[in-house]
Amino acid sequence: MALLLIIPPPARAAAEPPLSALTLVGPPSIVFKAGRDACDGADVPDAPARAFRDAAGAVAVFGMHYRNRALRGPDLDHLKLDCTVVLDSGEKADPAAYDDRSWITATWTEDGSRVAALLHHEYQANEHPGRCPAGAYMACWYNTITAAASTDGGRSFLRQSPPVVVAGAPFRQEVGQGRHRGFFNPSNIVADGRWRYVLASTTGWDRPGSDQEAGVCLFRSDDPADPARWRAWTGTGFTAAFPDPYRKAVQRPETCRPVGPFPGPVGAVVRHWGTGAWIAVFMAKAGEGFAKSGFYWTSSRDLIAWDTPRLLLEGATLYDDPCKATVPLIAYPSLLDPGAKGRNFDDVGDGALLTYASLRVEGCTITSDRDLLRRPVAIRVWP
Repeated sequence: MALLLIIPPPARAAAEPPLSALTLVGPPSIVFKAGRDACDGADVPDAPARAFRDAAGAVAVFGMHYRNRALRGPDLDHLKLDCTVVLDSGEKADPAAYDDRSWITATWTEDGSRVAALLHHEYQANEHPGRCPAGAYMACWYNTITAAASTDGGRSFLRQSPPVVVAGAPFRQEVGQGRHRGFFNPSNIVADGRWRYVLASTTGWDRPGSDQEAGVCLFRSDDPADPARWRAWTGTGFTAAFPDPYRKAVQRPETCRPVGPFPGPVGAVVRHWGTGAWIAVFMAKAGEGFAKSGFYWTSSRDLIAWDTPRLLLEGATLYDDPCKATVPLIAYPSLLDPGAKGRNFDDVGDGALLTYASLRVEGCTITSDRDLLRRPVAIRVWP
């Protein structure tokens, strides 16, 4: 999965002054090393880490490839890759099947047994003859957020039939689309009272009566177990729905209002339990408003207005030119607190683990020689 690069949304009112300070307080350590710990060639860190505690109190962590497996253990300090494939990808040529390549990119469970998942689904039309003459991944990429569910604590996931589209473009995959389009890379799911929230990216579209701005949109649901209940922020309320254009023609496409200073997908968002402030981490490359390439954080009181991003870890990212890389790239940042109070690790105290991937480059090629790393972070939030 390649994290898409999108044009930053126009500047919006920020939550000022800055609400939080994050500081790296230790060196990186290896959680997973592909050449050492993989079950097969599909096992590489390829998405931000998502964790939950199952009904027995054990921890499951997702964030691997499109043959979805989980790292499991009694806690975040003792994880090992479970070779059981919990959700495979069919690599089907029909875009209406929503079963080409899927990554588990968000999970939510109330009881540790029944687990709702959001999937980053890539229809890679360049891999299917006749579906995209351009033949290039980015020019042929049609993306949708779909859903799956588990009833056994994340040991296996199933999609509904037909698949449920949580967020998709209001038009079908087009042979000559020319660029990557749709909704991409949901963040982890977080709780606030009766509501559950998730941030998802879109590259936008221009359609008669529906011009969707590129950016990161905020979705809300009162029941993640029912994936049809997610609605996006429009600037006045959570009312925008993005249904499946293959099941029913979308007569009046809705749009969402992007939030935050994000140049691309949000790696993770967590809530500081002492103050209630939200903290999000993401990656950016130098330029376009960011002085250096690396991981940044920003904070918010309401998930809509965010303060000025600040650099957490400098380094070339997936957004940078791999041909110029002299050290491994960094990607897919997440924050996980081993002492999180919630079952879904959507909260943090005064410290957490910055969890991310390190990707080695050969020539101009990003390889599958990857490590999943973590570094301790101190967190300070002003009331």
